[in-house]
Amino acid sequence: MKKLGFGCMRLPVLSKEDTTTIDLEQMCEMVDTFLDNGFTYFDTAYMYHNYMSERYVKLALVDRHPRDSFLLADKLPTMQLKAQEDVDRIFNEQLEKTGAGYFDYYLLHCLNVANYEAAEKYDCFHYVMQKKAEGKIKHVGFSYHDNAELLDEILTKHPEVEFVQLQLNYVDWDSDEIQSGKCYDVCVKHGKDVIVMEPVKGGNLVNIPEEAQKIMKDVNPDASIASWAIRYAASKEHVIMVLSGMSDLAQLKDNVSYMKDFVPFSKKEEETVEKVVKIINDTTKVPCTACRYCVEGCPMQIAIPEYFALYNEYFRFGNYDRAKQRYDNLTKDHGKASDCIACGQCEGHCPQHLSIIKYLAEIAETFEK
Repeated sequence: MKKLGFGCMRLPVLSKEDTTTIDLEQMCEMVDTFLDNGFTYFDTAYMYHNYMSERYVKLALVDRHPRDSFLLADKLPTMQLKAQEDVDRIFNEQLEKTGAGYFDYYLLHCLNVANYEAAEKYDCFHYVMQKKAEGKIKHVGFSYHDNAELLDEILTKHPEVEFVQLQLNYVDWDSDEIQSGKCYDVCVKHGKDVIVMEPVKGGNLVNIPEEAQKIMKDVNPDASIASWAIRYAASKEHVIMVLSGMSDLAQLKDNVSYMKDFVPFSKKEEETVEKVVKIINDTTKVPCTACRYCVEGCPMQIAIPEYFALYNEYFRFGNYDRAKQRYDNLTKDHGKASDCIACGQCEGHCPQHLSIIKYLAEIAETFEK
């Protein structure tokens, strides 16, 4: 199994203002190119693209290719469970929406302290093992967004789990908040395979400072900046799959070009990445991955990921007038940063554990003065 997976969280869209407007024609071309090059793993989830990702996976992949020609992963949204019957209802809805018949990989989505509590309350681990016994699931795992200590606790209590999906990239490896490296080590201790999400940190490891890009280009002039991030994650011994949320055909072709015949990181590349991490950390204001979990339910309809991306770009590259103009344009259709009422729902949903309310206040101070 080749190590590159097709993440269906950031599919091509016809309108950037509406994530449900998935570009089916381009997605079909991307799916075909991916499969034609020997890659087979596709990853979706219930909430992706405002609940439309699974339906488009059916249209672009399941309806057009033999079921045994691909592997499909889906996830149970633990954060949305309100009653025991929700578990079976959502699982059956996912089977219907994807038309897949069964899931090759199935995950309890986004386990952290609160969501793990929900998973235990609604007996989710037992449920997915039951579905595995019925042949509806081939491999059982969970995606994880919390500290290494809790991960160790979960894997100790649930040795039946076969794999863990971790946010893993060269910036988060030694992060005290994300703890990619520590969580990876816990998985290794428990003998679990690792699937990687956010290898380019929501695109942040593509749009890196020029100084960092130069260091990489000096070592390997022909390699794309994204390739460094994907290959870094894929080079970890216990990683079986690296997901990439590819948004257009060009991104997919680039990823395929260096992952088709994958070559692990060299010692020189490891040393280069260490230098790059320091530069990035010194020039990143908000470590947001633009997953958009914070946006759903925001009572003021604040464009949180867009404001954070704009703030980071301004912090890295300057040009206040350009940043201010873009901010003003965004606020025409969305709540301003200063409209935040500090309800905290966004912070409760953030996998990165960001102090969103504090950052919005900083952005308001910067762009609304």
